[in-house]
Amino acid sequence: MARFYQQHKVKAGVLFITALLVFWLAVAFQRSFLLLGDPEPVAKALGAGYLLLPCIGAWALIRELLFGARTEQMARRLGAEGGLPVDDLPRTPAGRIVRSAADAAFPAYQAEVEADPENWRAWFRLSCAYDAAGDRKRARRAMRDAAALYREHGAGTPS
Repeated sequence: MARFYQQHKVKAGVLFITALLVFWLAVAFQRSFLLLGDPEPVAKALGAGYLLLPCIGAWALIRELLFGARTEQMARRLGAEGGLPVDDLPRTPAGRIVRSAADAAFPAYQAEVEADPENWRAWFRLSCAYDAAGDRKRARRAMRDAAALYREHGAGTPS
């Protein structure tokens, strides 16, 4: 039950932030057209520049939502196959993973990727290991690699 609540809590948060961003994009888009309609050349230039913001924001939003959906799809598939990493690392009283334990478990996941660099499942697990170790930047990069491999040749084939 706690996991169900946590899953929906995260999705509700994503939905809320997405709604705020869409609202901001709509307002920025509307304001850019107001500036473009102004007779002053400086206002027109600002309007043209301001028009780029909602376009870039919409692109980033779509890209991140697709990334999240792909990650969730890969996690469901790995879960069904029994291939998700086991969450058995010790935690602090606050619930955070003990960093030294995550660092000790990391080499096994790294070796799995080195042994089979074209395996999206290995990259997914490496991403989870990076995340457990607190390296969010590398975790995200590894997950993007997993998603690319999943799209290329892993989406339809079991391993």
